[in-house]
Amino acid sequence: MSKLIARVKSLTYRIPGRAYLLFAILIFASANSITRKLTEIGAQNLIDGRNPISFCNVLFVGNLCALITLSLIYGKQLNVQSFKQLSWSDWLGLSTVAILSGALAPALFFIALDLTMVNNVVLIGRIEPPLILALSILLLRERVNYWVIAGAIVSFIGVVLTIVLQAPEAGMMTMGGGGLQIGRGELMAAGAAVSLAFSTIISKVKLRQIPLGLFSLFRMALGTVVFFTVALKLYGVVHFADVFSPFLWQWMAIYSVVIIVGGQLCWFTGLKTTDASDVSLASAFSPLAGILAAYLILGESPTMAQYIGGSVIIFGIILNQIGVARMPRKLPTTPPISSDKEQDMEVGFKGI
Repeated sequence: MSKLIARVKSLTYRIPGRAYLLFAILIFASANSITRKLTEIGAQNLIDGRNPISFCNVLFVGNLCALITLSLIYGKQLNVQSFKQLSWSDWLGLSTVAILSGALAPALFFIALDLTMVNNVVLIGRIEPPLILALSILLLRERVNYWVIAGAIVSFIGVVLTIVLQAPEAGMMTMGGGGLQIGRGELMAAGAAVSLAFSTIISKVKLRQIPLGLFSLFRMALGTVVFFTVALKLYGVVHFADVFSPFLWQWMAIYSVVIIVGGQLCWFTGLKTTDASDVSLASAFSPLAGILAAYLILGESPTMAQYIGGSVIIFGIILNQIGVARMPRKLPTTPPISSDKEQDMEVGFKGI
């Protein structure tokens, strides 16, 4: 048995970090489609007229599974000494990031999945990287080349085209006096991306010295509590009446193994042996992988608006990668451009 374990460890060490990042991106990109598929399965197996695999149940139970998984991985970082080293400013920053990225953003993404196509959620979510770049330049005075800026602008234009070129549908909201119509789902997806962007900036400013494990566990725990509390206030206890359903937990166990355990382990393993440019390159494949997953899992074909907007977004990503390749390499003694927490949040929403 020990020989088998040794062989497995030896094999895992031989796999390059970039491959782990790519595996993680493929898994995370499938998260939205898998979540939508699970809710469709729940709709076909109602309990007293209720869908046991509702988006709220998936988010709540998924967060609990993620918390258990992360506790097994990073439990050693939860000790009295670690907590004593945190200042009130650290606690405030952690709490803000937990609410933005652990509660608000996932809730908005899940609402968006309930209201619009998965492809729209995938493409509109790409508003996050340009917004992070803009905030980093304006607030943190970070220096980047014109290729990266051009890529961010082009990607932002692609997101706007994806939104404004949508065919008019029932439930759309009229914005401004020009009669511009925007779907509620698209608006929710954009709001979630903005929430993630601001949480990343706060992490850059306030949380660089906090260990990744402690950061991830606290974010997941507080995010789960905040989401559950707000949902109870808005919808009442009956909204979580099926949260202990064996049918729900059966499917969430599969979801946890595929998305939470598989994706997180591949991602964190890849982060250990790669740098920020590798993370950026792997993340560039996220929209393509998300669209492909929506087609394979849900049979969801892109619309003309998504083809146009997606093509522009991909062109912007190419410009961005050219800019990243042209940026000067940091010396080994120089602090990295982004901490492990920022690289962890680079890929955006991971479906939990």
